[in-house]
Amino acid sequence: MSSRLLAPGIALAAVLADAAGIHGLAFWLVLLVLPAAAAASFVDLSDVLAGHGRWLRASTSTFALVLLVVGSAVRESAPRGASVPVLAVSTIVMALLCYALPAFAWVLEPLKSVRTARPTPRASRA
Repeated sequence: MSSRLLAPGIALAAVLADAAGIHGLAFWLVLLVLPAAAAASFVDLSDVLAGHGRWLRASTSTFALVLLVVGSAVRESAPRGASVPVLAVSTIVMALLCYALPAFAWVLEPLKSVRTARPTPRASRA
């Protein structure tokens, strides 16, 4: 479980570093989050292939990895000394939302409507 929390933790630290104006640290944190996000995605995909049926977690972690790679590429291609591109920060925030989506679904899981079998009325014996 800790490998699944490492990537969102580093991504959150990168967002906080950007918010504090420490863009150099945020750049390195975004580069550091990529292997952690890839590892989490591989673990989740292997769980699905093993038959554990965690499709939501696997798809959101893979989409988060794609978003982090795109955000890293946008951040790297920005001119030095310029402001951080909005897309770079937005992709990190969207990746954090992707990581939070399975937890949100887990919280809402008890609210699913439970279908119970209704007893069928028996015909009276006359």
